[in-house]
Amino acid sequence: MRYRVTHRTTYTYDEPVTDSYGLAYVTPRALPGQEIETTEVMVSPAPSDLTTRGDYLGNTVTYFQVTEPHRKLEVEAVSTVRTAEPEHPEAALSQPWERARPLLHPDLPGARHATDFALPSALVAQTEQARAYGAESLTPGRPLGEAVTDLMRRVHADFSYDKTATTVTSTIPDIFSSRAGVCQDFAHLMLSCLRSHGLAVRYVSGYLATDPPPGKPRIVGADASHAWAAVWLPAVPTVPAPGEEAGPADVLAAQEPEGHWLALDPTNDQWAGERYVTVAWGRDYADVPPVKGVIFTEAKRSTLRVSVDVAPMDEEGNLVEVVGALPGGTPLDG
Repeated sequence: MRYRVTHRTTYTYDEPVTDSYGLAYVTPRALPGQEIETTEVMVSPAPSDLTTRGDYLGNTVTYFQVTEPHRKLEVEAVSTVRTAEPEHPEAALSQPWERARPLLHPDLPGARHATDFALPSALVAQTEQARAYGAESLTPGRPLGEAVTDLMRRVHADFSYDKTATTVTSTIPDIFSSRAGVCQDFAHLMLSCLRSHGLAVRYVSGYLATDPPPGKPRIVGADASHAWAAVWLPAVPTVPAPGEEAGPADVLAAQEPEGHWLALDPTNDQWAGERYVTVAWGRDYADVPPVKGVIFTEAKRSTLRVSVDVAPMDEEGNLVEVVGALPGGTPLDG
């Protein structure tokens, strides 16, 4: 799939801001299965400093400073991204989940890099309630892919999507108490449940290309930022039998000797596929919010508006008109 992704963040203030410092995680990552063709981050008013660099996790972060007095600040990122359906070696999915604990198996290739994601973080405490909930899926010897997928499905079934139930500072006990939340909360819940058992899990931020309602055209700017979890799958070396050529799984294992990451979206009860665009990952939301910063102002009130658009493109670079499919494949009039 090929997409043009536009992410616009707009702040308005009731008094002038004299100085604004910001960090933006809005540039998609270059990954196996995700090619970044073009990308640009624009800030208005024009910043006195605009710098892009990589952070310690390999995410692209844009730093900016606006010194021109302003009542409105806009950060817009536009990227053209090509995605493909991810592949995961069957041997890595089939291994017992107990093997995928980097703190207990530091000798595994890639364990050193996975360790950070097995530890508690600022927004993801490893509570006893989360450990008990996760234990229902992580039964002894169960295949890793099957176990974490079962947990994803349970979170989807047991917790309701409700924008009013939580805030960006909600804790794991808060989520269990409300039994509701948004994608950020469900990702954090997955992290807590799995990390409580020693597994390494990333918080992933990005976008999901969505379909419009049945019979309706796609509304520009109606998409939103999304979040999901990715679980570390230690590599399992495979050796082709004598006289046999290496298969796709053998080739994939050789390409990523330090392991693979299985991306799970509990909000939508599915593995992340080619409709997902990965922007950044961290220990939790606090590591990779789309925009954060500090301002100097006498303003008492401010508003925040976010517009996200994930638009399909053809090979010539033209946007593809998408109309929602009617139930049962009913053809559209006209």
